[in-house]
Amino acid sequence: MIYLAIILAKMKNYSIHKTPLQVQTELAERLRKIRKEKKISQSELASKSGVSLGSIKRFEHTGEIALASLLKLAHLFDKLDDFDAVFKPDDNLKEIEKLFK
Repeated sequence: MIYLAIILAKMKNYSIHKTPLQVQTELAERLRKIRKEKKISQSELASKSGVSLGSIKRFEHTGEIALASLLKLAHLFDKLDDFDAVFKPDDNLKEIEKLFK
């Protein structure tokens, strides 16, 4: 029984799904990459987006950012529509669930 608990505890670190921290980190890396490709400094990005320089630095370093600030950055890079699918009901999933009932 103890052995099973140890295995389950270790398996918690492995998942086919991304963790929130992984998503944060990936978003921050993507923003940094786009910013650098467009040759925009963090200061310029802050000025153009209305997001504070400190928030941009923190986001690129830790992945932490307020939702409103993230949306402002997405808007600046014409990526705001990418958020349309968040929390949207998945009709296809409901159809698949019916098959298993």
